[in-house]
Amino acid sequence: MNVIGIDLGTSAVKLLLVDEAGTILNSVSKEYPLFLPHPGWSEQNPEDWWEAVKSGIRELLVESSATRRERFTSASESVAAIGCAGQMHGLVALDGDGAVIRPAILWNDGRTSEEVDYLNNEVGRERLSALTANIAFAGFTAPKLLWMKKHEPENFARIAKIMLPKDYINWRLTGVHSCDYSDASGMLLLDVEHKRWSEEMLTLCGVSAAQMPRLYESWEPVGTLRADAARELGLPESVKVVAGAGDNAAAAVGTGTVTDGACNLSLGTSGTVFIASDRFGVDPHNALHAFAHANGKYHLMGCMLSAASCNKWFCDEILRTEDYAAEQTEITEDKLGRNGVFFLPYLMGERSPINDTDARGTFVGLAMSTSRPDMVQAVLEGVAFAIRDSFEVARSLGLNIRRSALCGGGARSPLWQKILANVLNIELDIPQTEEGPGYGGAMLALAGCGAGGVEASRALVKIKATVAPDTELAARYEAQYQKFREIYPALRDLFPKLR
Repeated sequence: MNVIGIDLGTSAVKLLLVDEAGTILNSVSKEYPLFLPHPGWSEQNPEDWWEAVKSGIRELLVESSATRRERFTSASESVAAIGCAGQMHGLVALDGDGAVIRPAILWNDGRTSEEVDYLNNEVGRERLSALTANIAFAGFTAPKLLWMKKHEPENFARIAKIMLPKDYINWRLTGVHSCDYSDASGMLLLDVEHKRWSEEMLTLCGVSAAQMPRLYESWEPVGTLRADAARELGLPESVKVVAGAGDNAAAAVGTGTVTDGACNLSLGTSGTVFIASDRFGVDPHNALHAFAHANGKYHLMGCMLSAASCNKWFCDEILRTEDYAAEQTEITEDKLGRNGVFFLPYLMGERSPINDTDARGTFVGLAMSTSRPDMVQAVLEGVAFAIRDSFEVARSLGLNIRRSALCGGGARSPLWQKILANVLNIELDIPQTEEGPGYGGAMLALAGCGAGGVEASRALVKIKATVAPDTELAARYEAQYQKFREIYPALRDLFPKLR
């Protein structure tokens, strides 16, 4: 028996073919466009996701051209289930005929500052936290609905179904309007503690329960492939589709972060600190999100909007190179913790813990002596320092995190691994597979087929290396972090003037 794990990311979809033992048999990645129609806006066409998933699955099942037909047939018949992980918070709105009404408004879209202010200041943070366990952030789905209601009333009036990005894929696969609890937690529409839609929040946003998807645990099958999808994919109609999970919860499953107090760091387009918990709990300052976990329990999470994407931006757009590794070769160990240049990684505004849509990326400390490697190093360190900001919130809640798993594209960099381990002063476990969300989706698909519960994923996750902090280097980074944390407060009042 094999399963397919899907990671519907911001820049591409990654698909994995995985067997019962957790071995990755094949992987495929398909890119699609990201649209930035106005400063701070971020959109995608859901049909682009579906086309990428379709072509990706068919390619995934072809191992070689030598015996293509036989291998494709064999691989297709072996697939028992599909589990999809996906970028969270994005608003996908369908009309009564199932057509997409407008491009999806994504998790890193910052257009909703007025709606966020209204929710946090007029409805009130305390009320929001009581209803949903969270306050409003620009990336969440509820502010997007309010924005659409105000600025696109004709489109808003056409909405028949509201869903999240990975749920659009599940709907195209099965015809079932579904969502899991982990992904729904990031909409600001879910009563997270009691795992049900908040009627008060739905009313406030002008939508009804009938427009919302049915809720499932992440490993629960929502249906099987509908006939047209099965034909297009070359798969049997009997293939189960489980509800799946938001990308961070799926990545936690994919790294074995499913026990109380376990931690996972994700260094992808965004950056997250994910702390699993057996009990529901809320950060009293709401700097960390309180969400449901894909294992049926809960977690706290800090999320920064631009993580590995900061390095991609600096290399691609500023340095005009795609050889990221080459840019790090001159950053020798003696330079770590001694950089005179600092970088605020707020290219799309920031979520945790500052919740400021006006914040922007900033270099501080540039001098005539500043070199190209100094600036690359500052970008890597700035992301690590911003991740530590969320760690500090967790520590203030009494959570003593001494080690963490590390996944995401940025985790491929040994230099970035070392910087993170010493900035956070913890041990970092590097899993054998770097495909955290997609691998977690596959683990959920296995669980949906009865191959053990979600906790069984721990036995399938192999650690290829552990990066330990160095006492002297960690001390140098402690001093650097204390400087970094003064920069944003000094600039905070300036950012709105740059709008």
